[in-house]
Amino acid sequence: MTPANEIGIRIPEILLPKTSIDHEKWAVIACDQFTSEPEYWHEVEAIVEDSPSTYHMILPEVFLETEEETKRIKSTQDAMHEYLETGIFRKVNDFIYVLRHVGKHTRRGLMVCLDLEHYDYNKGAQTLIRATEGTILDRLPPRIKIREKAPLECPHILVLFDDPNNAVFGALDENIEDFPEVYDFELMLGSGHLTGLRIDNEDMQQHVFDALEELIDPEIFAEKYNLKPGRYQPLLFAMGDGNHSLATAKAIWEKIKPVVGMDHPARYALVEIENIHDPALTFEPIHRLIFNIQKDLLQAMKAYWGDRLSIKEVDSFESMMDIVDEAGEPWHQVGMITEDGIRLIEIRKPEDNLPVGTLQKFLDQYLAEGGVEKIDYVHGTQVLFEKGKTQGNAGFYVPGIDKSELFKTVILDGALPRKTFSMGEAKEKRFYMESRRIQS
Repeated sequence: MTPANEIGIRIPEILLPKTSIDHEKWAVIACDQFTSEPEYWHEVEAIVEDSPSTYHMILPEVFLETEEETKRIKSTQDAMHEYLETGIFRKVNDFIYVLRHVGKHTRRGLMVCLDLEHYDYNKGAQTLIRATEGTILDRLPPRIKIREKAPLECPHILVLFDDPNNAVFGALDENIEDFPEVYDFELMLGSGHLTGLRIDNEDMQQHVFDALEELIDPEIFAEKYNLKPGRYQPLLFAMGDGNHSLATAKAIWEKIKPVVGMDHPARYALVEIENIHDPALTFEPIHRLIFNIQKDLLQAMKAYWGDRLSIKEVDSFESMMDIVDEAGEPWHQVGMITEDGIRLIEIRKPEDNLPVGTLQKFLDQYLAEGGVEKIDYVHGTQVLFEKGKTQGNAGFYVPGIDKSELFKTVILDGALPRKTFSMGEAKEKRFYMESRRIQS
């Protein structure tokens, strides 16, 4: 039995830009970042210009529902074909150990292929690879339009595994001097430094397979999460970032596999796997921004939650954040920023486990009833405050979750509410670097 069949991964066939290509211009940040800050993407465009770049291979979500969306769907595919035809790539048929240096911290990851046969993004899934939060199906069509005709994938997907003893990466760190470097450069716009090492040693490759397989040994798995043996199917990989991109790959694979057969490259998706216990990996909350309010927001909230709702004025943004972060009350607390000031929203007897779920259900209904034009999801507090206090907008500050509880929560409760957490701030997100062929 192959490792892919046992634990859902295989060694990838990676395409990297040749060393003559300017890597700093080649690598750009994940497409779902800075969606409320078009100026960031204008700056990226000014840096890249016509140079070979992953910028030309992606659709930044800031352009969704604009005239640029249709143009970029075609231009991304054209750029991929051009790069393949002009021979700008070099091949690496090994794992790549990724070291991301941001500030004083170094985050570690490994580039692998995930077997989509082991992945299910639906709530309640019992597969080896699962979503950690709800999948927004409406967000798949633009991605599907790009991927279904694209010869390449160039992922920003980060997938987590739960290895408290650092068994998987510990051995790689002990032998790190033995691995040849495949890239080493500064990322654009203050996002740190990226180093990639080729794991070309067969013993180290086998160690990765063995250490991951041990994580889902039935006895170890049940003991780790205090579960009744045999009651729950093992969870090895949980989505961190890029769930919708992986869901897109899954949707296309399910569509084409009856025609292309099980050995097609589209069965797999290139991702970076990371240990959730990496000290450099932080979980940050994802806040909500609403734009162009059409109906009275406070009245809508009172109608939705009734006498369970309490609204309090707060002196400052900082005070509100402290209250929400401390979560000192048994009910749910969310901060709200508008042009009229800062408020604390409290909902007693909540029906959801997390405040973000309580808030999201209200916002979804408010949007559906025409109360607001658009909801956006932001990672930083500065843009939340600045955009939230703008006339016609509102921002909602939500608390984060403890990353150590993620796997057990997904095992017991299924996927969390969508956009519950972010792995680091916006500038710390994964940059597109590696590519892989997904068409025969």
